Amino acid sequence: MADWYELHPVNPQTRWLSRAADCVRGGGVIVYPTDSCYALGCRVSDKAAAERLRHIRRFDRNHLFTLVCRDLSEIASYARVDNRQYRLLKAATPGPYTLVLEATRDLPRYIPHEKRKTIGLRVPDHRVTQALLQALGEPLVSCTLQWPEADQPVGDPSEWRVQLDPVVDMVLDAGACGLTPTTVIDLTGATPEVMRRGLGDLDRLGLE
Repeated sequence: MADWYELHPVNPQTRWLSRAADCVRGGGVIVYPTDSCYALGCRVSDKAAAERLRHIRRFDRNHLFTLVCRDLSEIASYARVDNRQYRLLKAATPGPYTLVLEATRDLPRYIPHEKRKTIGLRVPDHRVTQALLQALGEPLVSCTLQWPEADQPVGDPSEWRVQLDPVVDMVLDAGACGLTPTTVIDLTGATPEVMRRGLGDLDRLGLE
């Protein structure tokens, strides 16, 4: 059974965030809110936990994981970023965007896309997410919380308690989020390619 904690969406309780960080460090898989919808997360260095994320979502080896980071300095540690890409990253963060970049060798081999060697990176604009990352002190390997048979993500985990309890270790419930996932933009080519239109406004990035 998962541990459930109700957090204030603007001033999240520090003690629950500390417990969540300890859970992740101990190999746990957590559910947490973002500025788009709820997400699944685990530690970057924990292969077994990442495989649990794949199992929950029924991902194959070619699915793109996302690293959820506190800021641009963390992104630069895990992806190759040139000046053109950095300018777009700066405009997109924090916010509901996932930017696809070439992964560095600092990432464990099981995280980047197996064939393309890319990684999705994102800096959410949500108080709970930022406070959780601060408590953890490192990024989260993450993916949208969405059941394989569902046509939209989870916006309120309390509605899915029966399904979540057996498969995750902790749920940080900060109330209902949205149901629209992030906008995904591939920055690995000569020009940015919009892979998915989501919550993030393309006008903000000069791509509309």
